[in-house]
Amino acid sequence: MGICSSCESTSVVTAKVILQDGQLQEFSYPVKVSYVLMKNPSCFICNSDEMEFDDQLSAINDDEELQPGQLYFALPLSKLRYPLTPEEMASLAVKASSALMKCGGGHNRRQVAPVTFTVSERKTRREMTNVGGGNCGRLVAEKRKTKSGGRGRNFTSMLGAIPE
Repeated sequence: MGICSSCESTSVVTAKVILQDGQLQEFSYPVKVSYVLMKNPSCFICNSDEMEFDDQLSAINDDEELQPGQLYFALPLSKLRYPLTPEEMASLAVKASSALMKCGGGHNRRQVAPVTFTVSERKTRREMTNVGGGNCGRLVAEKRKTKSGGRGRNFTSMLGAIPE
């Protein structure tokens, strides 16, 4: 059979808010958006999972609770209802990655994955083609031309299901 061991994680899942100055606020207890906004009145809070390129930013309602395991941004009110440019998205990703790395320092040597944002589904569908049909079909990336108009690398990713 073998030797089995179990260990319980002592880390607590927290809701994380990246403030405008790059500081990270973590909440291990339920907290409403209005509480965070009391200390940051010129901001609104948005969920990082709902942010997309060229899509309007929307605020989370004041009476909603921040969810553990989620990453949020406190952004200036001037950005509310305006599309997020790729440059701004990259800047937020760098700010979040830096804040998350800082919180993982010291004796608690946690490994933090860098923050990444995905392109909206409509752009992804344009770049990917389903081959083979069904839920287990393979995805093949379409060939992209380089900016210089040259041939560039022909990158094709083949993914498939592993039968059990």
